[in-house]
Amino acid sequence: MESVQGFGGLEVGLPAAADCYQLQMTGLGKLRVAVVGAGAAGLCAARHLLSCGETFAPPVVYELTKHVGGTWVYEEKVGAYDNGLPIHSSMYRDLRTNIPKEVMSFPDFPFEEHLPSFVHHTEVRKYLEKYCDHFRLRDHIQFATMVDSVKPVQTNQGWRGLAWDLTTSDGINKSKSVTERFDAVMVCNGHFYDPHIPAIPGLKNFKGMLMHSHNYRNAEPFSGKSVVLLGAGLSGLDIAMELSSVNAKVILSHSQCPLTCPLPKGIQQAPPIKRVLENGMLKFQNGELAKPDIFLFCTGYNFTFPFLDSKLGLQVQEHLVSPLYKFLLPPAFPSLFIVGICRAICPFPHFHCQTQFVLSVLDGTFTLPSCKEMEQDVEVDIAARRGRGVATRHILKLDSEQWAYNDELAHLGGFTALPPYWSNLYESNKVFRARDMLNYKTYHYTVLNEKEWIVRTQHGQPIQNPYAKHK
Repeated sequence: MESVQGFGGLEVGLPAAADCYQLQMTGLGKLRVAVVGAGAAGLCAARHLLSCGETFAPPVVYELTKHVGGTWVYEEKVGAYDNGLPIHSSMYRDLRTNIPKEVMSFPDFPFEEHLPSFVHHTEVRKYLEKYCDHFRLRDHIQFATMVDSVKPVQTNQGWRGLAWDLTTSDGINKSKSVTERFDAVMVCNGHFYDPHIPAIPGLKNFKGMLMHSHNYRNAEPFSGKSVVLLGAGLSGLDIAMELSSVNAKVILSHSQCPLTCPLPKGIQQAPPIKRVLENGMLKFQNGELAKPDIFLFCTGYNFTFPFLDSKLGLQVQEHLVSPLYKFLLPPAFPSLFIVGICRAICPFPHFHCQTQFVLSVLDGTFTLPSCKEMEQDVEVDIAARRGRGVATRHILKLDSEQWAYNDELAHLGGFTALPPYWSNLYESNKVFRARDMLNYKTYHYTVLNEKEWIVRTQHGQPIQNPYAKHK
């Protein structure tokens, strides 16, 4: 047995890889795994843990709210519930998916065929509830339960000499807290609820309404108003188009190259905000000024894990969580897994691949490298991304690299990779979206086999696959 010094000074005994596998299979019982969160990632984790009953005890899933679905549960109210707990949902009333259902689903549980390719958020919530019921996950979820702390514990038993004490409460009365011990923890708490507000000089000088998209629900209150919307990500573009439909005058401020696709009347583009002047005027980087009624931030969210023990040594800065081997696990504490923090990904199949890999680590199918080797892997990977000009804040933004990442996890974990059509269809949708932001959600996709698919307009006209190989 080797001994590894964990972050924060906790010494964790690590049996050799072969010993780990033998340890699990020879009389210490099935592995107990806790899952934090019952959104899409947490449900996926629970489904696969439950399907491997020969190795894993039934999972325990902790969910802060009274519902499954996480960010897909629409709450008209913003701020906090009546009990004082914060409302995490960032869903707005009229949102429809920007990814076709044909590749948005979990690979083993497709959306219903009669639905359009781009579904309303209520259909995604129904889908997750059906997923939960189909795989009989509900009995394993502790609702209205807050995870207050997750602490590593050195032990002579368990997985690689490491266990986890997980303390929960109702979030209001901490005197009624309960602590349970687990062999592993899968953190699936999402990252779309702590608004990121960029540091803009003089922001306190702004005289109008300042808000983040986290608290946006519908366009009607913006009717006839002037709005500077900061951020041209998918949610920013979506909200800008909603605002234009109620005759709001929208200035879309962003740092990307100017969008060339047609935009609705009432939307104009501008460079980023340089500062807010003392008189409350917004000054753009090109020197132009604006004094809108509303300054709306569509600037994303911060990662926050208030329940994780400081001994883990995880650093969260500039939208990067590190060190995490394969963007999943801290090398010195390899039975903790943070699922779903990568950005610009096709989420549900991404969760599926990450979860399968996690199980392959825990059941011994994939033998983890040493702690030092994993730390070096993290350093090399991040250095390579920076060498390609990727800013720290974008390291977790996988985008088109997600497919190689998913395939690597499948190769290492020994599970079936996503079918070839998955990446091709997803990437083609990005092309269509860039060409025609106004209409791409009216397209309808049909998957023909593992490699082929077709897409048609709402009028039934076929559209050329932009990545089709011409003979």
